[in-house]
Amino acid sequence: MTHLLAGGNVRPEQSEYAPYYGTYVAYVPDGDVVVTLERQFHDTMTRLRNLSEAAAGHRYAEGKWSIREVIGHLTDAERVFAYRAMRFARNDATPLASFDENAFIANSSFDARTVASLCDEWDAVRRASVQFFRALTPEEWDRSGTASNARMSVRALAWVIAGHERHHLSILKARYQVG
Repeated sequence: MTHLLAGGNVRPEQSEYAPYYGTYVAYVPDGDVVVTLERQFHDTMTRLRNLSEAAAGHRYAEGKWSIREVIGHLTDAERVFAYRAMRFARNDATPLASFDENAFIANSSFDARTVASLCDEWDAVRRASVQFFRALTPEEWDRSGTASNARMSVRALAWVIAGHERHHLSILKARYQVG
C-alpha cells in the first residue's frame, strides 16, 4: 500500500527538531521513513523475540534498565512521539509537556511481563504508527508544534521514532549482546 508520502521521504531539517534529537535523526537512512519504520522493526522484533526470559532480565550494570524495560521504554516513547505527531498533524497549537523516561520505567511493571507480551504490545503500537504516518498528506507532514519547549515537525517525529529504535538497538547489541 502506498501512502501520500511527499514529506515522508524528506529528511527533516535541523530547524524541525531540538538539537537533542539530531542523534536519532542521524541514525535513519535517506528515503521513505514509513518503509524504514516497517523494515527495521521486523529486524528488531526478530532479535527480541528470540531472547530467553532469563536473558530479558539482564542489566549490563547496576541501575541500568533490563532488556524488558528497554522494550517497554521503546513502546512508551513511540506512543508519546506518535501522539505528538498526531496533535501537530491536526494543527493543535497546545504546547505539549516533556516526559521523564526514567519515571516511566520506575512506575512500570515491565520486568513482571514476558518478552512476548512486551513485543506484542510494541508491535501493535508500531503498526498504528505506520498506519498513521502512511495516511498523512504533504501538508500534514510539514506541520509542527511545541513539545518539551521546542518546535518539532510531524516529519521529524517520524524520523525520531525510527532513530530512537536504532539508537536503542545499538545499545542492546553493544551492552546486552542482543543479536
